[in-house]
Amino acid sequence: MAIFNQPSAPKRDTSAPPEPPKPTESALSRSPDPGSEFSFNPAPAQASRTAVAERSEGKESLIASDLTIEGKIEGAGHIRIAGRFKGDVHVQGDLTIEVGAKVNGGVRARKVVIAGELEGNIESAQRVELLESGVIIGDLKAETLLVAAGSRMKGQVEFGSDKGAPKSSGGNAEPAKAS
Repeated sequence: MAIFNQPSAPKRDTSAPPEPPKPTESALSRSPDPGSEFSFNPAPAQASRTAVAERSEGKESLIASDLTIEGKIEGAGHIRIAGRFKGDVHVQGDLTIEVGAKVNGGVRARKVVIAGELEGNIESAQRVELLESGVIIGDLKAETLLVAAGSRMKGQVEFGSDKGAPKSSGGNAEPAKAS
């Protein structure tokens, strides 16, 4: 059986190269010049570079729950540990230790959130949050400390800022020297 009067597919001309895509309306902007209707605006490209730079500062690396890693972490980003890590963590960003995770080593970070276990000292942090399931075995130095009921800690704590603290003027101001 044959079917008649069916439109056939148009044949493609392969001799001419395809035309480049035309710029979209978002890449163009109205020009204040009355002589031209549209002009190219480089601001979107500049804005996207700024957004990429902001995102790169906010990147987070993850050590997954099924991983055990030994070494040293240094950098400017954020770290989330859900597995086990043995070594020092020195980041300019945030460190999060998830429930069930364990870190053995010293920590220096802007913000430290502990829901798992940290066995080591927090040498300096702007903010430390010890969540309900969190455990710290070691000393802690931070500007701000938030401790949830149910959390545990064994070690010495020093928090608050020394800025504006009055200097001691009485007694023995010099530390004792060993002889």
